[in-house]
Amino acid sequence: MRAIILAAGRGERMRPLTDHTPKPLLCVRGKPLIEFHIEALAAAGVRDIVINTAWLSEQFPAVLGDGRRFGLRLHYSDESAEPVGALETAGGIARALPLLCPEACDQAFWVVAGDVFLPDFGFAPAAAERFLRSDLDAQLWLTHNSPHHPRGDFGISSEGLALSDGEPGMPRYTWASVGLFRRRMFEAIPAGSKAALRPFLEAAIARRQLGAQMLPGRWVDVGTPERLASLQA
Repeated sequence: MRAIILAAGRGERMRPLTDHTPKPLLCVRGKPLIEFHIEALAAAGVRDIVINTAWLSEQFPAVLGDGRRFGLRLHYSDESAEPVGALETAGGIARALPLLCPEACDQAFWVVAGDVFLPDFGFAPAAAERFLRSDLDAQLWLTHNSPHHPRGDFGISSEGLALSDGEPGMPRYTWASVGLFRRRMFEAIPAGSKAALRPFLEAAIARRQLGAQMLPGRWVDVGTPERLASLQA
C-alpha cells in the first residue's frame, strides 16, 4: 500500500505565512504539519509516499529529504513546470500514478491532504485490507461540519455508501480529505491536465462505488492563520 500527500496548493488564505513557506511545511506544535501524516503512514507500514508539489516545490525535498529518517521512501511529483500550473486534486493524482502504482494492475493507495491535522488517524492496515476486498472505487472518511463549512459534503447511507443528496433530514458531513482510492478512478485523465476530484466522486456515487464512514478523533482544516494559531495554543 502506497500513499500520496497532496501538497501542491498555493495556500492563498494563509498568506502572508505561505508567501515564503508552503502550507504543509508550516510548523504545528514543533514540526511541519506534513510530518504528522508521514509518521502515521510509516507507523502503519507504508513504505512509499508520493508528495505532489507546485508552490515553492524545492522546499519539500530540502526539508523532508528522501524519507530515510522516517523509515520509508519519499517520491516527489513536481507540478511547478506544468504549462497549466498546479493540476488540482484529480489531475495531480493522475500525474503521480506511475509513482503510486508502478505496476499495471488496479492498485489502491491512501490519499490525504497535506494541510489537514488529524493526529488520531492511524491509516489502519485493516481498513486498507477491507477496501481491497471490496468493489468500491474509493472509501472516504467524513467528519462533523465546521463553522466555515456548515453544509458539509456527503451523507452516509445505511449500507455505508456516500450520498451527495440524502433523504430529507439526513445529516451531511465534511470530507476530512483522507481516503483510499483505486487507480482506475484516474486512468482516463491525461497526465499533465487539470482535473478537480469532485466530479469523479459524484460519478462513483452514481455507480454506488463510493464508500463513506466517520473519522475517529480530532480534525482541523488548517486553512487560515487563525486556525493555525488555535492549534499552536
